[in-house]
Amino acid sequence: MQPSEPGEFMADPEWRRENDIEDTQRWQRIPDLVPVPPAGGTVAAGARIAVAEPRRTPEWLFDSEPSTGDEPEDEALEEHEHGSTPQKVREPVWLVLTRGAGELMVTVGLVLLLFVVYEVYVTDLLNDRRQDQLTEEIRDVWADAPEPTAVLPVLVEPAAGEPLAVLRIPRLGEDYQQVVLQGTDEAQLSQGPGHYAGTAMPGQPGNLAVAGHRVGKGSPFMDLDQLRPGDPIVMETADAWFVYRVLGDPATGDFTTDPSGIPGQQIVRPSDVDVIAPTPGAAGVAPSGTYLTLTTCHPKYSARQRLIVHAGLDGAPVAKVDAPDGPPALLEGGEDS
Repeated sequence: MQPSEPGEFMADPEWRRENDIEDTQRWQRIPDLVPVPPAGGTVAAGARIAVAEPRRTPEWLFDSEPSTGDEPEDEALEEHEHGSTPQKVREPVWLVLTRGAGELMVTVGLVLLLFVVYEVYVTDLLNDRRQDQLTEEIRDVWADAPEPTAVLPVLVEPAAGEPLAVLRIPRLGEDYQQVVLQGTDEAQLSQGPGHYAGTAMPGQPGNLAVAGHRVGKGSPFMDLDQLRPGDPIVMETADAWFVYRVLGDPATGDFTTDPSGIPGQQIVRPSDVDVIAPTPGAAGVAPSGTYLTLTTCHPKYSARQRLIVHAGLDGAPVAKVDAPDGPPALLEGGEDS
């Protein structure tokens, strides 16, 4: 700034900074300033000319606290320059493999657990609904059939997957009933018991053979091992009731005392298919009676063997004209029967 008149002194360059903080150090004023001569003038000998001191950096800029923004970067740079960057320690291969194997085993275990829950519980719920549907279907079919008469028609095998009869086992509960489908493929057994194709129809000479799951898919034969000699097994068709009784001695509970020589219950290998022969256990022999055979897996939760129950027809068929609500055998069952 140039003085406007002779005799005017140089102004303080900091006079406009009214908001400076207290720590800011103002320039020290130059003592004994002399007037600035006018343009073209001379300075008297011995006079001192005011010289501005270099501007100082305020002390408040020198903060003693470390900066949090740049230091990590500076330290990383310094470590890189000196070659001291820490290296990541690799885990031993055996430790990595062991951890991976453990995680895999846990995953496989959870998958297997979910599969078991599905097979044992979920499929039972689904099968219960399907059995309700099949019951309605077969009742509708029977309702549309001609009125039952005392002369029973000859039964013929339906197509695969079609309902054939309703199975009732009082020992397993008063409300126990299962719609039996034609065929023993999984497509049929997943819905309920299935009739072995080529075996006898209800009431006919030979061996009426029926298979069913023991665990899962409704578990229709879960408690088949609870049957005792003399227990009734009833097959219901559109026109009649057929009562079979488990072979053996009801008084002693011995399954092996039937005069036919056929045991009421036995455990066999899956390959022993002669249990469903026209005369059970005697393949190639003509029928010696009218039998019913139930087959399922054994033991529970395993398909290693087969549990077999043999029964024989007890008397003549009971026409629905004479007993629309069923034969007296349906009232038997339970622990005391």
